[in-house]
Amino acid sequence: MKKSILLASILAVSSFGVNAAEIKFVCYQDANECDVLQQMSSIWEGSTGNTVNFEIVGYDVVRDQLENQLEAGSAPDVARVTNLGGLNQYYLDLTPYVDVAKWEANYGATLPWYRKPSGDNGIYGWQAQLTVTGPYVNVTMFEDAGVDMPEEGASWDDWADALRVVKSELGLTAGLAMDRTAHRWAGPAFSYGAKFHENGVPILVDDGFKAFAEKFVGWHEEGLMPAEGWPAGGGTAYKNAAPLFLDGTVAMHMSGSWMLGNYDANITDFEWKVVPIPCGTGGCGAMPGGSGVVAFNSTKHPEVSASFIDFLSQAGRAGYFAANTSNITAHQGLQKKGIDYDGVSQRVSAGLSTFAANAGKAAESTPQAYWFQGYNKNFAIYGIVPDYITKAITGEMSLDDALAAIDADVAAKIAE
Repeated sequence: MKKSILLASILAVSSFGVNAAEIKFVCYQDANECDVLQQMSSIWEGSTGNTVNFEIVGYDVVRDQLENQLEAGSAPDVARVTNLGGLNQYYLDLTPYVDVAKWEANYGATLPWYRKPSGDNGIYGWQAQLTVTGPYVNVTMFEDAGVDMPEEGASWDDWADALRVVKSELGLTAGLAMDRTAHRWAGPAFSYGAKFHENGVPILVDDGFKAFAEKFVGWHEEGLMPAEGWPAGGGTAYKNAAPLFLDGTVAMHMSGSWMLGNYDANITDFEWKVVPIPCGTGGCGAMPGGSGVVAFNSTKHPEVSASFIDFLSQAGRAGYFAANTSNITAHQGLQKKGIDYDGVSQRVSAGLSTFAANAGKAAESTPQAYWFQGYNKNFAIYGIVPDYITKAITGEMSLDDALAAIDADVAAKIAE
C-alpha cells in the first residue's frame, strides 16, 4: 500500500453503529507508532462519533505497571502490549464483535499468542507488528578498523572474534551490547543448542543453554561486553542497550527490528546496518514477537473498544501502519502481497528484509523460538534469566549456582 495514497482513502471506514463513547488507549512507542495510530484513529472517530483518548507512555510503564493497574481495576480500555499471552485473563474477547473467519484468515498465525495456555478459540488482540531480534552493526567502525564483517551463516564465535579486533584496533571499551532481557538472550542461546522446552514444558537449563551462559559470562569477564550493560541492571529489570550503540561505545547492538526507525532518525555520525542473525550448532536463532493492541474485559465500552481494534486490523489500515512505522506486518494477506516501503531509507528497507529473513531462518532451524514467544509465562523468564546471569557476571554467584537458581525459579513460576 503506497504511502502516497491519501490517508482517508486507505483508512476509509463505514459507521459501526455503536453509541458514541470515549475510550482510553495507553500506548508506548519505539519510534512513531502511537503517532501513526493517532492519525488512523481520527478517521474512525469521524465516522463513528467515538473518541480515543491517547496516553503515550514509556515502555517501562506498560511492562512494569500495566498488570498492577489491571489487578487494581484501574486499567485503560485499550492498550498496546507485548506480554501477549501473559495478560490473557484480562482481555476482552473480540469474537462477538468481529468477523471471525476474516480474522482467522488474516491473523491465524499470531492469534494463539494471545490465548489461554489451555488453548481456546477467542480473538483477543490485533498483532500490530511482527518483530524479530537481530544485530545492528556500526559499519564505520569495522571499516576504520580494517576488519571484514563475517559472512551470512557465520557463528556468534566468528562475530566475537571480529568484534575483539575492532575493539582492539579502535581502543573501544567494549565491542558488543545486548538489551538486558532473556528475549534478546534467547536467540543466541538457541544458536548454541538451547531448546527452552520439552513437550511444551519449560526446561531452560540444558547443555545448549549452559554453553551460551558460559560464553556470555566469559564475554563480560574479558571486556567484550560492557559493564554499563547487563551488570548495570538490577534484579529482573529490563535495560535497553541502545544508548551504548548510539554513542559509539560498542560496534554491535543485539536488539531487534523495532529499532529501525529510531536508528534511522537519530544516527547521523556513522554508517550502520542490520546483519543476518549469527548461527551455531543449534541453528540460526532469533526471537519473533511484537506488539498487539488489546481491549480489557473491565472496559465499560466493549463494543466500542472492539470496533476500534477491528478497524485497525483491516488490510488497508494494517498496511498503512506497517509502511508508516517501518514495521513488518502480521497481516498474512499483506505478507504475501508485500508492503511498499517507498518512503523509507535504503538502510531501513534493507534492514526490514534482513529481519524478515531472520524470522524465516528461526522458524526453520529453531522453532522453539515461536513456542517461547507464545508461552504465557515468558515474561517471567525474560527477567529471571538476567537476574541470575548478572549475578554470575559480577561474581555474586557461581555460574553453576546461577543456573540452578534459574531452573528453580522457573519451576516455581510454572507451579503458580
